[in-house]
Formats: sequence, structure tokens, C-alpha cells
Amino acid sequence: MDKFSFFSRANPNRIAEAGAVAVIGLGRFGSALALELMANGTEVLGIDDREEIVQAHNGLLTHVVRADSTKEETLRQLSVPEFERVVVAIGGDIQASILTAALVLKLKVPTVWAKAVTDQHGEILTQLGVRHVVFPEKDMGRRVAHLVRGAMQDYIEVGENFAIVKTTPPRAVQGIALAATKVRAVYGVTITAFDRAGVGWSYTSVDTVLEAGDVILVAGAPDRVEAFSQLR
Repeated sequence: MDKFSFFSRANPNRIAEAGAVAVIGLGRFGSALALELMANGTEVLGIDDREEIVQAHNGLLTHVVRADSTKEETLRQLSVPEFERVVVAIGGDIQASILTAALVLKLKVPTVWAKAVTDQHGEILTQLGVRHVVFPEKDMGRRVAHLVRGAMQDYIEVGENFAIVKTTPPRAVQGIALAATKVRAVYGVTITAFDRAGVGWSYTSVDTVLEAGDVILVAGAPDRVEAFSQLR
């Protein structure tokens, strides 16, 4: 291990046994992912080949190391095969991303996630056997496009034909019991929950009466929930 530049709170093998996640590539996506995992109590082994990136994450992750992830022996020395979950978050070097993903799969890591920057990149990762391929920039662009077009506070596309949005209730559903609004029959959406100041989030029922200051979660087909969020 003395050939690596690393900072550690623990031995990599020990944190692997503790159910940690190895994040390879600490750019914007990888760093945000690793820090969010740490914030939620998951230990993280961070790997990057840039000294300044490793230095910047010193003390922020359980273990951070400067290393070349395209070398199998390096990954073995860092106990990567002992991890149950590995995220290949390399985006700037597609060749390194593909080689690293191939090695992680070869090392029989049970669950592998990988970032793709283009459709072709994602297709290659999928063909290699990566079951969880994500497109952070593409997905965020689509999400923001929906937010820009409507009056939504948040938008999550669950699949090709289903989405959940966070918005405010239009006047048509305010002041009367939800059952009386016939929102599903009229608008083709379902209001699943609402947040009221001083009360917090609650599930809706047929007797729920929404107020102008509430925030609601609406579920349904993407075009329906977007159209509903634009009602005032």
C-alpha cells in the first residue's frame, strides 16, 4: 500500500466488511454521492487518480486513495473485491470508466453502479454486465426541463409512463373534500400526500381538504401530472 497516496480512518478491508461502498472517481457526481453516503452513515472508500482530489477529500471520507483503477492488482490491494457495492463514477475518461467497470465485474462485486456520459457509453457498460447504469447530466437536464415548464417544486420520473411531482394545489381542489374533486377521473392523477405548515407531511384520504398554502405530491403519467401542476 505504500505506493499509493491515501488517507484513512480505517483499513479498506475492514470497512468492506462493514457494508461500505467503494466509489471510484471523485468528480462532481462521485464526490456528491460519496459525501451523501457518509452523511447517511455509510462508510466510503473513495478512489481517484488525481492527487488534488484525494487531498480535498482527506477527512471527509472513511478512506480515500490516489490510485489507478484500471489495474486489477491495484483494485485487489485496495480490497475492492471485498465490497458488496461499488460505484464507477468516472466520467471524464470513458476508456478508464469502461476498463474499471470491466475489472470490477471480473472481481465478482455483487452490485455495480456506473455513470455514463453518453448513450453509447451507457450501452457499452450495459453490454459488459453493469446492471445499474445512470446518466446524471441527462437525467438532471430532463428533470429541470419539466420544472422550468411548469409550476412544480420537484419532479421525479419513476419510469417511462409514471412520475411524481411536488407542487401547490390548484384552486379547483381547494376547500372541498378530496373525494368531491374527482381529481383522478377529471385530471387522471392521484394526490397522494400533502404538507401543511406547522403540521408536516400526511397521507391524503377521501376526506382531506386541501388549502392554498399546502404542498402536495401528485402521481400519474408525466404529461398528466405536468398539466395538473400548471392549473391555477
